[in-house]
Amino acid sequence: MTLDRRGFLAACSRAGIASPLLPGILYTLAAQAQQAAPNAAEPKLAPITPEMIDQAALLAGVGPFTDAQKKMMLDGLNEQRGGYEQIRSLHMPNSVAPAFVFHPQPPAPNAPCATPSHAGTSLPVSNIQVHAPARIEDLAFATITELGALLRSRKITSLALTQMYLARLKRYDPKLQFVITLTEERALAQARAADAELDAGKVRGPLHGIPWGAKDLLAVKGYRTTWGAGGFEHQMMDEDATVVQRLDAAGAVLVAKLTLGALAMGDVWFGGRTRNPWNPQQGSSGSSAGPASAVSAGCVGFAIGSETLGSISSPSTRCGVTGLRPTFGFVPRTGAMALSWTMDKLGPIARSAEDCALVLSAIYGPDGKDTSVVPATYAWPYAGDWRSLRVGYLKSNFDPIEPLKLPAVPAGETTEQKSERERRSAEAQAAHARRIYDQRYDLAALDKLRAMGVRLVSLDLPHAHLGAMTPLLTAEAAAAFDDLTMTGHDRLLTAQGPEDWPNAFRVARFYPAVEYIQANRARTLLMEQMSALFRDVDIIVTPTVGNQLVATNLSGHPALIVPNGLRGADAPKPPVIDTGDEDNIGGPGTPVSLTFLAGHYQDAKLAAFGRAYQQATGFHKLHPKLD
Repeated sequence: MTLDRRGFLAACSRAGIASPLLPGILYTLAAQAQQAAPNAAEPKLAPITPEMIDQAALLAGVGPFTDAQKKMMLDGLNEQRGGYEQIRSLHMPNSVAPAFVFHPQPPAPNAPCATPSHAGTSLPVSNIQVHAPARIEDLAFATITELGALLRSRKITSLALTQMYLARLKRYDPKLQFVITLTEERALAQARAADAELDAGKVRGPLHGIPWGAKDLLAVKGYRTTWGAGGFEHQMMDEDATVVQRLDAAGAVLVAKLTLGALAMGDVWFGGRTRNPWNPQQGSSGSSAGPASAVSAGCVGFAIGSETLGSISSPSTRCGVTGLRPTFGFVPRTGAMALSWTMDKLGPIARSAEDCALVLSAIYGPDGKDTSVVPATYAWPYAGDWRSLRVGYLKSNFDPIEPLKLPAVPAGETTEQKSERERRSAEAQAAHARRIYDQRYDLAALDKLRAMGVRLVSLDLPHAHLGAMTPLLTAEAAAAFDDLTMTGHDRLLTAQGPEDWPNAFRVARFYPAVEYIQANRARTLLMEQMSALFRDVDIIVTPTVGNQLVATNLSGHPALIVPNGLRGADAPKPPVIDTGDEDNIGGPGTPVSLTFLAGHYQDAKLAAFGRAYQQATGFHKLHPKLD
């Protein structure tokens, strides 16, 4: 067959390849491939080159990109294109729709911020007996239940508790870098108002008078909302986020806007890097870096974080706290920074599963503005018996770790290449040793569950091309921050490496519209397969890291991340430098975690099971020594 450009473009159009970008790339690649292998039955596409990027960028109306930017983009573009074939191999029937739903009605422009009907005094509060300590700072690591009991019995005041947490935030921020803005004036006014109501016998619920911190992607009127990113340091919003309004209504006291990695990636923000209280030489991981670090350090009673692909799970693990990533569509995101409209989720980070459940009680449910939120039922305390829950575990994630296979030494290796290969091999061996060490905690968790009387059913995740679906996130993120790429303001972001947002946004500009929709259709199949697992079990136990993290974020299932002990003195040493590329870098005396999963909108059931595990282990009561 002879290739001519006009005929090729027409064929693309007839095949449904409508992106103005993709045909230009495919034409160049196919022409090169045919010239390289004219007799091949199915010519292989040639690697993408900087020249191809120039041509495609011209068609798409983006760029021009510098030589350095194009070089950085090449690996991502070739990897992204490889994912297309994985999705195509599914041969999906016409009946499979994409994994997003069109809502023809617009959000109500003047809709009031709806408060869940159970919020306030109708939500049960605990009547446990707690003794007030001699020093209020001894309550820094107390749970919401404990603090609430002391507040309602008037053994402490919200004002004193708020002043204590503000003082700790100021004391430890220079070391841990978890604060962007203290909301001190607002907090003191809220605390005084809470005390006046509690003195009068008016109890809004279990969060009344409890100080908390917000990840700084939540809008708070009168205070800057920076998204952690250079270029947004002075951004102001005119209205509080729905979650902020609901926590105000519950009587909680906002003391600080806490750090996040720039535009919700990692733990590096425009002011520095948020640190892990257990080992300040390490970052706290991200992107809910400040919320996890501040909760871990006993500087807030609880915090609100967000997750798109690991941003509650990862810092909760690193900092040894409990994080609840709710079902997608449970908590409204109105007033929160958008990264991925089909994957963003807001959720609590706290000391315990019960604390997370109490916070979720105040923030879930439709607000009339975020149309992704459904009126699903949530009832806490959970009315059932956790012992009756059917529990599965992802067997392959607990299987013995296979021996590490290092690449063979290539012929003709230069001294520089040898040095780089040996460096990479040493890093791989160290990471492998850490995985083997950490698995003992995963296996011990299964033994503990069996000792609790849990009958574990062996399960495994469905086979799915998860890596081929993750570009959905970056495509949506690139659209959300299109102006940064088009104006060149992405240079203001602190991190500028191959895996960071500026380069990811540029690569995503080359993701064809047809492939985006095809990947969403594959996501539909994944959601169906994941939901099928929960027809046989109520809870799934899994290590926090691994393929389940990607699968459940794509499928929208809830996850509860719980502390699972501390690494011993015999733990492999962590890397000298935390590059941010690996979550479980470990080291003696640092936390490990475990994750529980549940079906859609079964968040209360999930929290109840997590509470039972925490009551049996007590790992959530451990906290770092900061002084």
